[in-house]
Amino acid sequence: MLPIRRDLHFDLPAERITDWHEQGPFITHFFNALSLLFPQGELFFMDSVRHYRSRIEDPALKKQVLGFIGQEAMHSREHVAYNNLLHAAGLPARTLDRRLKFILDLQKKHCAPSFNLAITIALEHYTAILAEILLSDPSRFGASLKGYQQMWYWHALEETEHKAVAFDVWNAVIKPGPKRYLLRTGAMLSTTLFFWLTVLDFHVRLLIADRKSVGFLKGFWRMLKFLYGPKGVFPRMLMPWLHYFKPGFHPWDHDNRERLAAIDGLVEDIEHTRRGY
Repeated sequence: MLPIRRDLHFDLPAERITDWHEQGPFITHFFNALSLLFPQGELFFMDSVRHYRSRIEDPALKKQVLGFIGQEAMHSREHVAYNNLLHAAGLPARTLDRRLKFILDLQKKHCAPSFNLAITIALEHYTAILAEILLSDPSRFGASLKGYQQMWYWHALEETEHKAVAFDVWNAVIKPGPKRYLLRTGAMLSTTLFFWLTVLDFHVRLLIADRKSVGFLKGFWRMLKFLYGPKGVFPRMLMPWLHYFKPGFHPWDHDNRERLAAIDGLVEDIEHTRRGY
């Protein structure tokens, strides 16, 4: 699977940045909190994989790494633009971005490159799980504002397209054996704690900063159903998360490449939206 760098821009109405999801601000700010992670997170991923690029011998994997880096660079750029809308709306987007940058810079400086790559493949598995949840159930967005939907679907499709690249780099450059398995799974456990605590922190801070437009009781109930209900995000994540701990795990064990057939149509739709067709 060769990732393709797609240079796209999105029509994101600034006046709807705090309430673009059909279920209101609580769900909107959950996605906004995720968006705040991406610029620094994608840079961390690129640096972690780039560190090992000279040790990759397989020509096909080298091309996949180039595509991976190109896609992540586009994701970072578009989420910076998205997050600038949050800042312009008076929300603490840049403060939270700086905080995350400080943490990830410390990690890159003081942690072993192998551990940083292990964190990367764990987070790439998370993004692949979240992508599949979004792509498999159109009701997740329903009648949400089109430009924002398009951006999240584009990101989800490309995360699916390159979901195994960092993992294949890991398998190519890290010596097989029990230590590799323990590092991979241990990094997933620590990543799970840090990732969801950060998402929760960012989500709460956005809701507090936007409290004038947030109806608490109705919004909180909708959020509980969206995240924790029978068809919620977290129940849907459990089994794919557990699969990561199989000794022979590979991201394409769950072969959902049929999702990628939607990319060309989405790209065309994005271009038509931007041109006002």
